[in-house]
Amino acid sequence: MAEPRISSIDGKLAEEFAVPAHVEEVKAKMSAFATKHAAAGRRVVLITSGGTKVPLESRTVRFLDNFSSGRRGSCSAEYFIDSGYAVVFLHRHRSLYPYTRMFSTINVMDALQLTSGSSGEVLVNPQVLPNIAKVLKKYQEVKDGGLLLPIEFSTLSEYLHLLKAAAQALSTIGPKAMFYLAAAVSDFYIPASEMPEHKIQSSNGPLQLSLNMVPKILSPLVKDWAPQAFVISFKLETDAAILLDKARRALNNYRHQAVVANVLDSRRGYVVVVTPKTQDELILTEEDVKNEVEIEEMIVSNLTSAHNRFINQQVS
Repeated sequence: MAEPRISSIDGKLAEEFAVPAHVEEVKAKMSAFATKHAAAGRRVVLITSGGTKVPLESRTVRFLDNFSSGRRGSCSAEYFIDSGYAVVFLHRHRSLYPYTRMFSTINVMDALQLTSGSSGEVLVNPQVLPNIAKVLKKYQEVKDGGLLLPIEFSTLSEYLHLLKAAAQALSTIGPKAMFYLAAAVSDFYIPASEMPEHKIQSSNGPLQLSLNMVPKILSPLVKDWAPQAFVISFKLETDAAILLDKARRALNNYRHQAVVANVLDSRRGYVVVVTPKTQDELILTEEDVKNEVEIEEMIVSNLTSAHNRFINQQVS
């Protein structure tokens, strides 16, 4: 397989975004994970999840963030595993995590009881943690099968470098690789060279910031780092009138395979999966909600079918 082209963005990443010390170690883990599962006949999906933190100082006290909890990414990881994929889960530190996500609002101490007596055993109250036995069994099966590789990021710099490493690691398995880019990535940042070292002092008066535009990482990912992979981006807007136009524009600009388009207020019950040739509306009905169906199950089903077609086209 030909070596990936060197993108013009590589220099920008190295100059303006601090490189995580562990990036090569993580890249080796992702490469081994992808190779192992591809050899076993599985497809591998890289899921990005949660929001990116943008520091305002080198010794960071203040930063820019967004509201993303990682719900869509963590939920989707479970459905991809159920669909036969192995998952590299590139997620924000302390964002929602597969299988534990449904218990995130519960105080775990309220679910535990200490038995009387010398043994001091700890019991779980299933009324406080509903379905815990079922979820725990599934999680242990996933863990024993080595189907989930979690990788954490916190800052925008970490995210960008780890995504590049992931793309290069998974490029070795060609079209069997899927990229499901659900993370909420900042559009703005302060270059490392322009960032003050110490905490910004309020005694200096009102704070005025000049932020640079984050380089579009999707372009080199599709063209250079993993050119044979099946790539899905996400488009979230607050104005439904511009959503589909922006999704189609993204497909035209980056030449990837699909955009999951959604509006902020309705994102948990309605999305549109846009490809160069199709436009599929996915809607949760009242009956679906009653039966605890999640929109991510529909998204994953739609995209795994599209991935099947994509792979068949590559080998035909």
